[in-house]
Amino acid sequence: MKIDFHTHHYPLAYLDEVEKHPSAACRITRGEDGRRLVHYAGDFNVVADGHVDLATRLAEMDRTGVDVGLLSLTTPGVHVETPARGVQLARLVNDEFADIQRRHPRRFSPLATLPLQDPRASAAELERAVTQLGLRGAMLFANVNGCALHHRDFWPIYETAARLGVPLMIHPTTPPGEEAYEEFRLTALVGFLVDTTLAITQLTFAGVLEAFPTLHFMLGHLGGTIPYIAERIDRGYDAFSELGALLPNPPSFYFKRNCWYDTVNFEPRALQCAIGFAGADHVVLGTDYPHQIGDMEKAVRVVSSLPIAEEQRAAILGGNAARLLKLHPAVLPAT
Repeated sequence: MKIDFHTHHYPLAYLDEVEKHPSAACRITRGEDGRRLVHYAGDFNVVADGHVDLATRLAEMDRTGVDVGLLSLTTPGVHVETPARGVQLARLVNDEFADIQRRHPRRFSPLATLPLQDPRASAAELERAVTQLGLRGAMLFANVNGCALHHRDFWPIYETAARLGVPLMIHPTTPPGEEAYEEFRLTALVGFLVDTTLAITQLTFAGVLEAFPTLHFMLGHLGGTIPYIAERIDRGYDAFSELGALLPNPPSFYFKRNCWYDTVNFEPRALQCAIGFAGADHVVLGTDYPHQIGDMEKAVRVVSSLPIAEEQRAAILGGNAARLLKLHPAVLPAT
């Protein structure tokens, strides 16, 4: 069983709406080949066939042996719009995701999109997406128009997710100080990893994971740099008294208890670092398909070739995601 936790889909209705009514924060142009380009602060996405066409996606899933895809909207997200428009677009996306899940219940389990510029509306939309639409979690962006996720305004989202028992994926976007990443496509190459690392570290020191011990965050791109620098963050917790006073446990306790890490880093030694840090039971398959920088075939191949126990491999490829999402055998593909 293979479950791809990190894979993206653009509903056509969303693209049509953005193309028809562009904003200062998000606009769509067409390349020479007619493909849409989604522009946002610091970067842009090329809309591939797999972003919009389920038949193309299913063919690639079948070719690579991926059984279930957790579809999520990708950058820039609906939070870059005005609050009212963000709510409208979030509902549009989630309704389409629910329809995809109804039509393909054994192949797709989408994550809800939230209008994060309005945290209380986000909590309400999360409630609707889970209890009425049947979605099994949501994706957050690591900062919301420059505002950090640990601010108290966002806590209703965490309370709602904890109460409903659903995970939240943290996906990066353009980090604060975007001008530093403007050259060489560095927003996606470096800035994304900074954004995720900063977000989960702030959430931890702000006490979100202490306040909601059953809340689970799935961190995109192997957690940014967390598996590599967690020891340094713990050292700061020990060395700086103002940090030590914030939490009863060192940050790595929460990074391991509350956080999960996807395999969207296709370097085997990096994956083994994350497995050694968080445990094989907190790592899930991710492909970043169909972005230019994603690769479904390579993601599966690299995990399949890691020198780890077969039960660990099976957990990473699908067992952990099924457990986190409470995907019962009745809704999973026959094996």
